[in-house]
Amino acid sequence: MNRIGKIFKQGPAFVGYITAGHRGLDYSIEAALALIEGGVNILEVGVPFSDPIADGPVIQNASNHSLRIGINIFDVLELIKKIRCRTETPIVLFSYFNPILQVDKKGIYRLAKECGVDGILVVDLPLEESELHIKKCKDNSIAPIFIIAPSTKTERIKLIDNSGRGFLYYACRSGTTGMRHFLPSGFARKMKNIKKETHLPVVAGFGISTKEDAEEVIKHADGFVVGSFFVNAIENGAAPEELKELAKKIDPRLQTID
Repeated sequence: MNRIGKIFKQGPAFVGYITAGHRGLDYSIEAALALIEGGVNILEVGVPFSDPIADGPVIQNASNHSLRIGINIFDVLELIKKIRCRTETPIVLFSYFNPILQVDKKGIYRLAKECGVDGILVVDLPLEESELHIKKCKDNSIAPIFIIAPSTKTERIKLIDNSGRGFLYYACRSGTTGMRHFLPSGFARKMKNIKKETHLPVVAGFGISTKEDAEEVIKHADGFVVGSFFVNAIENGAAPEELKELAKKIDPRLQTID
């Protein structure tokens, strides 16, 4: 069983996101490891991109910072390689398709596997255009991870579930990423309907920034995703130890351990 599969066998997943190179590559390594120490058991590492249509201002600003200091997808893979040397936590390369397409001829999927990537989530690649991407992922034992949304129809959810590996990312609200203080109405009902149609684990994200919301999510989903909350803390100068404590603070699974 691969690293991602093992996580879901253990219980609900805590997926944490960082933008690679935000406040520098050395900081990104320490930030990633701090989040893992704080409870994150699947790490998403974002490739900075100049036109992140699904991301709100917090992650857009982080991407702009990384791009200004010259971070590219090869830097991101080198970052992941260094993180992998210090942890067995599953790592998902989180990207838009353009950065991958631009370097595809340089064997980016093979390089990703060599650096320790377990899955690739491409935000803006529709299923209908993903056949070659899926093949290259599978050829390199990488999970192609897909997003579903509240507007995704039942038949399409089934198709995406059959094509993906690792888990499905449910973007539980319309619009862009960003911190919220509530879950959208009908979340439980929607998750119940999604779980009827899927065999892959389903994690929910897009706006989770409180322990209460995370707790509610894992009543219905197989995990929760925290992104903008951490990226905002990084933007505001949080030290790695502070990120570790923030992860602990938002993690509802600690209640069951106690």
